[in-house]
Amino acid sequence: MSALEWFSHKSLGGGIFWIQERFYESGNRANIWLVRGSQQDVVIDAGLGLRSLPDYLRDAGLLAPAEGARPRPLLAVVTHVHFDHSGGLQHFDEVAVHSAEAAALLRGDNYEAVTWLSDREVARPPRPGWSARQYRVPPVRPSRLLQEGDVINLGDRQLTIMHMPGHSRGSICLHDKDRKILFSGDVVYDGSMIDWLPYSRISDYVASCQRLIELVDRGLVEKVLPGHFNIFGAERLFWLASNYISQAGVCHKISTCAMRSIASIALHVANSRITSQ
Repeated sequence: MSALEWFSHKSLGGGIFWIQERFYESGNRANIWLVRGSQQDVVIDAGLGLRSLPDYLRDAGLLAPAEGARPRPLLAVVTHVHFDHSGGLQHFDEVAVHSAEAAALLRGDNYEAVTWLSDREVARPPRPGWSARQYRVPPVRPSRLLQEGDVINLGDRQLTIMHMPGHSRGSICLHDKDRKILFSGDVVYDGSMIDWLPYSRISDYVASCQRLIELVDRGLVEKVLPGHFNIFGAERLFWLASNYISQAGVCHKISTCAMRSIASIALHVANSRITSQ
């Protein structure tokens, strides 16, 4: 299967494209965002990596420069290293990740990447004989380590890094202040927030949600482009963040601790099988 078959895209206008993996039929299917700038293009998250995303972007004409202009550099920014977002980084020359998860990316740590893929989630295999048992996130050497407050300059737009741990220790959002757009990764999307994975932390998540509420209160976000599911606005962002904080009590912490233990055991077993193959 070619990259052109595996991916599809939709233009949102303003140089932003929404890209998805057509045959990965799972709630874990991540949204991939291409943001085109006058001097640099940025891909936010990279999907599973079963087909080459850069090949798709080129073949679909999404990276074509204006007539007479030079091709723009392309940077892949991963919002966190979970497999559904980081697997495709292997196909990029320039990769940026928050420093808290750089070591996991470099060593191909499929435990921290929470790699969990089944055959039934892939409606059409990317190549003959492919099996989900073969899948792993390979080691990738990041070319840029991100920190809170860093700015990625695209020329005519800037994306500010916001370190928002909780879902994972290196989770980030990218904020286009001028356009009031937040690329939120898995920090927040229109669904249940996951805080029971090995490197999740409820207290960090609460603090991150408080920052999200502050963005809304200050009128700094009007549109959220999340890591999963559909786009939403400021009112929904406020509700999602507020609801998480209100639910993060003692009972939630106890149940989450139990779920984290189960997830940790399952991931250790799954990754021991991957390693032995």
